[in-house]
Amino acid sequence: MTDMKGFANHPYIPNSDPAVQAEMLREIGLSSLEELHHDIPDEIQMHRPLDLPEAFDSEYALTRHVESLMARNTTCKQNLNFLGAGCWQHYVPALCDEINSRGEFLTGYGGEPYNELGRFQSLFEYASMVAELVGMDVVNVPTMDWAQAAATTARMAQRYTGRKEVLIPAIIDPDKQNIMRNYCASDVTFVSVACDAQGLLDLNDLKAKLNSNTAGVYFENPNYLGALEVNALAISDLAHGAGALSLVGVDPITLGVVAPPADYGADIVCGDLQPLGIHMNFGGGQSGFIATRDEERFVMEFPSRLFGIAPTSKEGEYGFGDVAYDRTSFGHLREKAKEYVGTQTALWGITAGAYLATMGPRGMEEVGQTMMQNAQYAVACLNKIPGVKANALNGAFVKEFVVDFTATGKTVAEINRALLEKGIFGGKDLSGEFPALGQSALYCVTEIHTCEDLDRLAAALAQVVG
Repeated sequence: MTDMKGFANHPYIPNSDPAVQAEMLREIGLSSLEELHHDIPDEIQMHRPLDLPEAFDSEYALTRHVESLMARNTTCKQNLNFLGAGCWQHYVPALCDEINSRGEFLTGYGGEPYNELGRFQSLFEYASMVAELVGMDVVNVPTMDWAQAAATTARMAQRYTGRKEVLIPAIIDPDKQNIMRNYCASDVTFVSVACDAQGLLDLNDLKAKLNSNTAGVYFENPNYLGALEVNALAISDLAHGAGALSLVGVDPITLGVVAPPADYGADIVCGDLQPLGIHMNFGGGQSGFIATRDEERFVMEFPSRLFGIAPTSKEGEYGFGDVAYDRTSFGHLREKAKEYVGTQTALWGITAGAYLATMGPRGMEEVGQTMMQNAQYAVACLNKIPGVKANALNGAFVKEFVVDFTATGKTVAEINRALLEKGIFGGKDLSGEFPALGQSALYCVTEIHTCEDLDRLAAALAQVVG
């Protein structure tokens, strides 16, 4: 069945029915749907139906079709996975899924007062635990992902200092860098700082590029290639010496074994919550956080919501709510706000809070130690294979490391195709992003990997490159 313009009725959209459309048009005083779009120039209108298949006539048929599409995916349930580079496979405790699927969290949009059933307190508790983890005092309701958090960190530094330049390492996720440059284009200029043979920030080049217009120095620890920035304190000292801020991006799950950014001079910290109890979800489990000291100048530069605790009129009772709400684009005229803030990833903040509460300090230390031990074992196994050099940067790392296959005479693409035939997702191919590394890949080893998994990888690679 089609309506008067030839568009098919949709079984799940009542407004697609011609009679319903006609009644609605009469109610608003129009005679056709086209009148709703009279302001759109004719040359950019599509004068034909969308090229869509026929609608399914039952929920069962739709479900069966979608399931058949999903069955084409090859996932980490069927394959052994060594991919990382910003979205990592970690163990997700059952409690995390139980908490974030509860109706008061899953369906309570934005945590407004009309649906406040513990959401504010949960986000306050999440923020408190992340603050303890990174050594800061104030943590925001999460942004969309690490890239947005890093971009906002740069803009916060620009507003705080009144300067326009932010220095960033040459070794950084290219996608993240593009997002940062795009998001900050009107306010911030990014200047690349060279990295040395170990992938670490070159202190001489950093000194040469620091100037009176530098708002901040952004670096990551571990960095994109997994290397721990052993000169972190020196970087912060150089930034502070130039009147700039130290801006640090971190993988929070490493902080059970790596010093918190506050210990080496960070002023603003950002990162992604995804390792903290959040499934990879085909890249959809990302959630960026930002943290600072509890100083008014920093707090007032946050564009996103902050939750605090305060006593109520009842003795011994406390409530939870927004702090300095006027900062946000919700509480102020949008064109006057620090930045526009729309729908965020608060549900993942609650999930990360559940993870941290479950793990505790000792659990975070144990998971960090397990990752390091597993990764060191993997490097030892891979380095026994002729032509393969694991931990090619020769530096300290926690869970990710570069593997150089150049001497094998095979490309990473060829190796990864062969590994996939053996049910293994090989490391991320770096040859396009960083040609100077040759045929190298970024491998990720976490607490989910067993010795048997790593032995299987080594045996498969030996066959592929042998």
